[in-house]
Amino acid sequence: MDTQCRSCLCVYLKLNRSGNLMAIVMLSRGKCGLSKCITRYLVGMAVSDLLCAIIGVVVDQINNIYNYSRYLLITPICALTLAIRLAVMDCSVWLTVAFTFDRCIAICSQRLRKSYCTKRIATVVTVIVVTVTCARYVPSYFTVGPYVIINQVPWRCMGTAEFFTSPLWKVYTLFTSIATPLLPIGLIVLFNALTVSHIIAVNKKRRRIRNHRENQKDPEAENRRKTMILLFALSANFIVLWIPCIVFHLNWSFQNYFYQDRYFTNPTYVLQQFANMLQFLSTCTNTCIYTLSQRKFREELKKGLNFLIRIGRNNRR
Repeated sequence: MDTQCRSCLCVYLKLNRSGNLMAIVMLSRGKCGLSKCITRYLVGMAVSDLLCAIIGVVVDQINNIYNYSRYLLITPICALTLAIRLAVMDCSVWLTVAFTFDRCIAICSQRLRKSYCTKRIATVVTVIVVTVTCARYVPSYFTVGPYVIINQVPWRCMGTAEFFTSPLWKVYTLFTSIATPLLPIGLIVLFNALTVSHIIAVNKKRRRIRNHRENQKDPEAENRRKTMILLFALSANFIVLWIPCIVFHLNWSFQNYFYQDRYFTNPTYVLQQFANMLQFLSTCTNTCIYTLSQRKFREELKKGLNFLIRIGRNNRR
């Protein structure tokens, strides 16, 4: 089972790294036919997703299971890793919410679109999300203490007694659980529902104006239909991949966090690994879904792949 887990983690890392790096490079060039506002959000999402894969999977998950680096298991370092991992994951989630709200404004309100859907606002929103998220997870550093002390050196992390008994920490845990991912899921569903209802209403008006001509194509209606499908795909993907994580943390918060019970006969461990896998998988799907659905992005991707193939052939010669 360890070999299978390692293979799955390696496949995930390759997909996440290649997908998000490709998205960052292609979007940064600004030749994908997307507005600067959309590009700013998508680049921010891709960067946070890539950091989540590096910190959450390589530094945290893999090292805690296979103990590749002892220094990362020292309590202050692993506590810092925990806080950074949670903050980076939260950045990815809330940037997805910010992007969804931006698209809702762009489609539903032509008056606000000109003032809100700009590169400057997108930059400000991204900075606010990153700053607030990092500040919100500073207390997480103090929720864990050493699992064991060897030669006066604290090793690994486990929840402190105060964390499990203090009312203040219980309130903090409840707030964190609501802030991510319950509140983001609710907001994403709300924004997408408003967007879809607006698109349906506009399509009905356009059909009445066009006198229900069956053979006459409506490019704008087709674009709105594709937008609806894309929004449903993003929402369903986010919600489905986060549900197991919600179930686990509502019942077994911090239980077996550092994998002392590495047995697939343990239901808690199985649910923990399944929830972690889907949670990390969510960090590389939303950006890929949106960008790969854009025709110009696919064209730029093909050009980039052809360029890499030509370089590889030249090097072989």
